[in-house]
Amino acid sequence: MNIAKGKVASIDYTLTNGKGEVLDSSSGQEPLAYIHGQGGLIPGLEKELEGKVKGDKLIAIIPPELAYGIHNKELVKDFPAKNFPDPDDIKIGAQFELQQDDHIQIATVTNVGNEVVTVDMNHPLADETLHFDVEVMDVREASKEELEHGHVHGAGGHHH
Repeated sequence: MNIAKGKVASIDYTLTNGKGEVLDSSSGQEPLAYIHGQGGLIPGLEKELEGKVKGDKLIAIIPPELAYGIHNKELVKDFPAKNFPDPDDIKIGAQFELQQDDHIQIATVTNVGNEVVTVDMNHPLADETLHFDVEVMDVREASKEELEHGHVHGAGGHHH
């Protein structure tokens, strides 16, 4: 069975950046299961996996435009330091989650002044070319319920 829209694919993967540093990996855990064509993976990776079958291995090199986007200066904002509940937590490099409409956005503190904290709301992997080393572990039909909910149920169905 080929990976196609509405199929559930399970993949083992290791993600590295251009420098070869490992950013994320399913090694030692359940494979990542997702419904193809539902936006569960970054677009570039879905495109590379399209049509693959169980047992296929590939190296996918995904440019930022098809991954987490190009760094957008408008997403770097200054907030009054007094808005932060616990000033001790505010250090350069600290990350926290912001609820944006229907998704969680990761924000990174890039500068701390006396009055103002600069926060970068770009994805931490913006501007990065991502290297995925992938093995397709399984491909199956999605159940009606999974298609209705838009995500996989059961083992390996955790969401990134």
